[in-house]
Amino acid sequence: MTKNLKKGVLIAVLLAAAAPAISACNTFAGAGEDIQRGGAAIEREANRNR
Repeated sequence: MTKNLKKGVLIAVLLAAAAPAISACNTFAGAGEDIQRGGAAIEREANRNR
């Protein structure tokens, strides 16, 4: 393989590996919102049952 081809393959592999991590940002944000809503619901029930 030539140097340019190796470099191109390496870049392609790195981009392919980074794609799930980049797209997971939205998933983590959504999970954080869900956890926050769950915590709020628990807090409401705790306050209601004092």
